[in-house]
Amino acid sequence: MHRISSQFNNTDTQYQLRKQEVRQAMANRQIGTQSRIGQLRDDPIAAGHLVRYQSYLGRVEQFEKNAQTLADQYNVREGYINQNLQIMQRVRELAVNGATGTNTNEDLKNMAVEVNELLKEIIQNANAVGPDGNTLFAGTRTKGTAFDVVMGNIPGSNEELIEKVNYQGNVGTNRIEVDENAYLTVDNSGNKTFWAEPQQLMGQRDLSAWQALEDSTIVVDGVDIAIKSGDNIYAVAAKINDSGVAIKASIDPVTNGLNLVTTDSHQIWLEDKNGSALADMGMIKDSSQFPPYNVGESVKVSGGSLFDAVISLRDAMLKGDHEAIGSRVLGTLDSGINNLTTRLAKNGSDYERAMNNIQRNQTTEVNVTQLVSREGDIDITKAITDLKMMEYVNQATMSNAGKMYQSSLLNYMR
Repeated sequence: MHRISSQFNNTDTQYQLRKQEVRQAMANRQIGTQSRIGQLRDDPIAAGHLVRYQSYLGRVEQFEKNAQTLADQYNVREGYINQNLQIMQRVRELAVNGATGTNTNEDLKNMAVEVNELLKEIIQNANAVGPDGNTLFAGTRTKGTAFDVVMGNIPGSNEELIEKVNYQGNVGTNRIEVDENAYLTVDNSGNKTFWAEPQQLMGQRDLSAWQALEDSTIVVDGVDIAIKSGDNIYAVAAKINDSGVAIKASIDPVTNGLNLVTTDSHQIWLEDKNGSALADMGMIKDSSQFPPYNVGESVKVSGGSLFDAVISLRDAMLKGDHEAIGSRVLGTLDSGINNLTTRLAKNGSDYERAMNNIQRNQTTEVNVTQLVSREGDIDITKAITDLKMMEYVNQATMSNAGKMYQSSLLNYMR
């Protein structure tokens, strides 16, 4: 019930006009921003959903960018690996030709010149830098050179040649998130990609009575393995075998030393993270030496890199050693080519998985965008129609108000 007074018509008219102005302002704001929610109180439930959808949409867009970056890196890396594979096929052709025994020593020396140039090209590709300025095959040590070249005097050559190639990167991996709590592991270790044979470390120290004196942590191929006080050598070997690394540990029945053999072609990475368990076993030098060239002096090492295989071929050609070329060297080259093919296939598989994540995230992005639109966007046709209706109502209200107050001061001056 309204109380009728002389000010009622004016007050009520002004109140209704202000309400219409507020509704018009809201409609104009919604059309301008194309969003029906300007404040949380406009639609609290929809606002809550909208915030969550927009947050998830931002994460999906980032997941897609991460996967796209990985795909680009895999694509660039594949080019260098594939080129090295083609070079190794040419190196093998030269090895087969040199192993026939029909070539003179002078012919072999001439072939060694080409092998040496191909070796330089392989090293150049292994030290490749991507478009982002990061080294492609150095693990997570992406700002340094992956492989360091050591020059030396080689029998049969009148000039210094490449004597050894050392890995300067690490075995660290990156975990890149490509979906909610889903990651792709990126392994760029050059001592896996450019390795020729399974490596074997044969410890010569008698460890039958060895026991860990304190709790410590060792690192095997980048995986931390906890050693407890009182563990013997058999417990250490069991823990290495159960760690999931591509290494088989065993105890030599003759020397009672620790033997480590890789189950694929790569270089073993050993390090004492806490304590000195590996150093006490004689497997590595003291902690001042860094892996992978910190193997103990008494440890016998077998299995070399792709570079070692090519260097062995070149040196055998310079010496005119047909027998070595046709047996040991050729077998090592075949093993290196097989490993390079395996790594190329792995890189291609990782690329395909990254592309699958890109496609899935693109589909998810479209679906989530529809949810955001449903909760937050306005129906522009309906909004414009409503705004026009509000303008007509406002004009009608103003017209009626003008008719209600047609009296002026002149009406009272008669």
